[in-house]
Amino acid sequence: MEDDGILLMESPQRIFEKYHIDEEMGFALPNPLEKLPPPYDEWISIAKNLPELIKKNELRKKVDELKILSIDGLSGHKLQRLARLALGYITMAYVWNQGDGDVRKVLPQNIAIPYCELSEKLGLPPILVYADCVLANWKKKDPNGPMTYENMDILFWFPGGDCSKGFFLVSLLVELAAASAIKVIPNLLKAVKNQDEVTLKKALHYIASCLHRAHEEFEEVHKHVDPSTFFNVLRIYLSGWKGNSQLPEGLKYEGFWENPKKFAGGSAAQSSIFQCFDILLGIQQCSGEEFAAEFLQEMRNYMPPAHRDFLLLLKSGPSVREFVRSRDDIELKADYNECVKAMVSLRKYHLKIVAKYIVIPASQQPKKNQASEESSEQKNKGTGGTNAMDFLKSVRTTTEKFLLIDH
Repeated sequence: MEDDGILLMESPQRIFEKYHIDEEMGFALPNPLEKLPPPYDEWISIAKNLPELIKKNELRKKVDELKILSIDGLSGHKLQRLARLALGYITMAYVWNQGDGDVRKVLPQNIAIPYCELSEKLGLPPILVYADCVLANWKKKDPNGPMTYENMDILFWFPGGDCSKGFFLVSLLVELAAASAIKVIPNLLKAVKNQDEVTLKKALHYIASCLHRAHEEFEEVHKHVDPSTFFNVLRIYLSGWKGNSQLPEGLKYEGFWENPKKFAGGSAAQSSIFQCFDILLGIQQCSGEEFAAEFLQEMRNYMPPAHRDFLLLLKSGPSVREFVRSRDDIELKADYNECVKAMVSLRKYHLKIVAKYIVIPASQQPKKNQASEESSEQKNKGTGGTNAMDFLKSVRTTTEKFLLIDH
């Protein structure tokens, strides 16, 4: 990885272009495409009708009838991202079907081969990730209208009615609110390098305000996502095959790999935005509990490679935290602390959401016999396969430790 030269010498536009970052949208894919050319449009028609096909128990039959398509006709990043999104939805639906424990352990080659080839090309694992279902799964109803929940929709749905839309769009709007702050990062780092406290204060102040706005967007989840539907329906389709008792060996991708592979399900930990601010503020999650640090590190493999590289680039840049510590400036410390507090606040709020949407519904499940398809331990896991409460508590506690206290 290059040194911090690119961050300090290149224009922000060049940096963002190189690392697939949009000045307004951040890590989200700007204006995703909605249609694939023939013959790939077959994938779209299945992905568009998943709830109906699953309800009629016709989904697997439809998938089994598909021809194996070469991915050579899919040129351009946006077209490839759309194809991957559609294949990701189809894969989750094929594995979990009606969510009743009838699980498929083999993904047939007619879907496995193009999905794995495309995933390899895009540098992502062949499972539905946050960069698919949140960052590349949206459209505006009125193209000239605002980026608001009311004027937006998702491209593909899982069973559970509006739960998919609520969960994915609220996640996207949280991401976008925080991502507004990315555009000040190059200037912020130049300010550190040039010891320009005035510019640094402005940038930190702006980052804090974006993180506060992200918190406000997060609160909308209660309005749009029903806990019972999330827990009993949508969560199942977002579950992966790593650390999952229903697929202890993982999933076999027929015709591509000889042995089954284990991949984690989609998780907010796969968002680059909050790891980006951890790095920028010098919040070292590796100083916290080992399992949480390892999980965050592992989740980088589920991010688009350009975004992963941007995080590494940031890490090589000048330290905002050390500069703030070295100055005897109460206001500067306060502006820095405001950013850290905003990160703590978001993580505390995330804990409340996990309690409401995973822990409480899990405790309300009827006790089943030993042959139950899903263990109680499994039910308390987030979609990424970790114990969500333990993970978030650890990350929150570590974040709090990085507040600068005057001694």
